[in-house]
Amino acid sequence: MAYEVLARKWRPRDFASLVGQEHVVKALRHALSEQRLHHAYLFTGTRGVGKTTLARILAKCLNCETGITPEPCGKCGACLEIDGGRFPDLIEIDAATNTGIDEMRALQDNAAYVPVRGRFKVFVIDEVHMLSKPAFNSMLKTLEEPPAHLKFILATTDPQKIPVTVLSRCLQFNLKQMPRGAIVAHLEKILAAEKVEFDREALSLIARAAAGSMRDALSLVDQAIAHGAGRLAATGVREMLGTVDETYLLRLLEALAGGDGPALASIADEMQARSLSFDSALQDLASLLLRLTLAQTVPAALEDDMPERERIVALAKAIDPETVQLCYQIAVQGRNDLPLAPDEHAGFLMTLLRMLVFRPEELKFSAMKETRQSRPGPQSSAFDGNWPELVQRLPLSGGSKELARNSELKSHAEGSFGLVVQKSMAHLAGDAFREKLQAALTAHFGSPVKVQVTLGETAGATAATLEAADRGARQAEAARAVKGDGFVQDLVNLFDGRVVDSTIREKQR
Repeated sequence: MAYEVLARKWRPRDFASLVGQEHVVKALRHALSEQRLHHAYLFTGTRGVGKTTLARILAKCLNCETGITPEPCGKCGACLEIDGGRFPDLIEIDAATNTGIDEMRALQDNAAYVPVRGRFKVFVIDEVHMLSKPAFNSMLKTLEEPPAHLKFILATTDPQKIPVTVLSRCLQFNLKQMPRGAIVAHLEKILAAEKVEFDREALSLIARAAAGSMRDALSLVDQAIAHGAGRLAATGVREMLGTVDETYLLRLLEALAGGDGPALASIADEMQARSLSFDSALQDLASLLLRLTLAQTVPAALEDDMPERERIVALAKAIDPETVQLCYQIAVQGRNDLPLAPDEHAGFLMTLLRMLVFRPEELKFSAMKETRQSRPGPQSSAFDGNWPELVQRLPLSGGSKELARNSELKSHAEGSFGLVVQKSMAHLAGDAFREKLQAALTAHFGSPVKVQVTLGETAGATAATLEAADRGARQAEAARAVKGDGFVQDLVNLFDGRVVDSTIREKQR
């Protein structure tokens, strides 16, 4: 016997076997049970989510010889003929190839005749948004005053292109994309019935590639069975789909967390040697960064059986949330820029290097966190009079940190600090910030400390002033280095250009 593809063999034949559209099924069941039937239905949704399948099930419900029912028998002549595509009163039209007014007039002529076999004559118009404007206008009269024996079932992937005059005369249902979990569960049942061996990871890869379409998932399963000689293995499916082994992506993020540029380049070279798709790699890297963000903000959203869950959770702890967000944006933008790169490998590597060097100034990776955490705890008689250096060692944030950074040491005695801040920063001298600074100093020295803050003139020895001077010096040095570079000088001379100082960034240390 000829082989029947899985998408056709396992097409749902009743509401109970339809996966992932419970909200639509519930509404249609109630309408059929109570005989509250509309003359025109519109099913919208992306490809492969069950629009045409639902239309055929509804046609069976309307024409089953047992009566109008949400549970067609599946055994009577009408049910069997609809399943076999032979029912004379079910007319399916592909509007993608029958777009004109002549086809619509022929349909209207047909609509005038009573059903040959069934209770209702059912017109199913797929991709109805492809009809021309005259064809829509011609159909509108029949939609406004349809014969009692006629039912319209329209299906489309783009309802925005359907005239509002048509939309307003239809009962509209929006079919959802299938969740990955529902696709995997359904594929498991089908493969068990087909007696095909499979890895669950292989089904997860297929569900992700199907992008919410059960039909696409079943077509990919057929392809994977042929590719794997009757077995679905994760390695074979990944090879078939051209997807990137997630271990590469995890290694990339671990190298980023460690600031290891050579490792990034080495992993990119490995991926090129295996002819992996760098476009898919950036897409999957963005998905992985999303999971890192979930682990950081909504840990309960992570699936317990998610592959490499422990490594993902560890990375979520190792990289600051803000840096994860920045890397996500770079990955998405890098994928858009890939066609413009000299070649895909160069574009991919440049995207990784951007993630490495474009870090927000105040953000640090885990290694820097560990350095802060490993500093010695409370100290006694340890202050040498260097207030800016002491400020860097205090665990402060917000206003109390700004008070410490913008104040100058006026006097110091055991257990007492006298600070002065500029009058323009009087808002920092309030008791709330002073008390937090006082508590931090007490914890640092391990004994009670009293802090007094006065307003006055400073001599420029605050931590903030020294930091600004240091940044300025490093920026000036970076500008000198760039302007003195031979390649940059050649570009300036060749294009009659100039170096814009504000665009120069010092090298990350």
